[in-house]
Amino acid sequence: MKPVLFIGNKNYSSWSLRAWFLLSQAEIDFEEVRIPLDTPEFSDRIGSVSPAGKVPVLMLGDCPVWDSLAIAETVVERWPEKTLWPSDARMRARARSVSAEMHSGFAALREAMPMNCRAMGRKVTLTDAVTADINRILGIWSDCHSRYGSDKGWLFERFSVADAMYAPVVFRFRTYGIAVPESASAYPEQVMKSKAIQSWLAASESETELVEADEKGH
Repeated sequence: MKPVLFIGNKNYSSWSLRAWFLLSQAEIDFEEVRIPLDTPEFSDRIGSVSPAGKVPVLMLGDCPVWDSLAIAETVVERWPEKTLWPSDARMRARARSVSAEMHSGFAALREAMPMNCRAMGRKVTLTDAVTADINRILGIWSDCHSRYGSDKGWLFERFSVADAMYAPVVFRFRTYGIAVPESASAYPEQVMKSKAIQSWLAASESETELVEADEKGH
């Protein structure tokens, strides 16, 4: 049976993007079910498949997996041939660390710069906390590029869970005009070249719903 991924709006739901990008870039066949955020149907429909009441949710038969990081680990386990963590133990530890850091951190950036894929040229006040988050992310990208960089531009030599976790930030930086130094530019350039990401972007631009933020995800 084909896995089913429940997601929110492609324009707004950064958490949904992580799981969707992981499956799509890894070329894992799945069914997509989109439930618009902030609609009367959202709570009922997502609540019927996940006790957390948030997107994304991956249904494997009658087994729901919720939370983007839990989904990622489950996908790695279920499709080991996709090699979605680095095979080298030290590199894998670094990839897990930066992925968990993104999953649990950067609250100031999330609040100040909600994901909006189809918007361009938005401006926000860069407080000290937001600037610190931006600099830390750029530092991670630069460090990964210098340590593990390849011509493909992914964070850890080839596509991994870490790339899925940081992909929404690429859209955030694009929307809010955040300058990316050359030392960190390989990663966002690679993300935006992805056919999966271009497909997500095209779909987001065709959506008509207006939502203030993506608070219903994890």
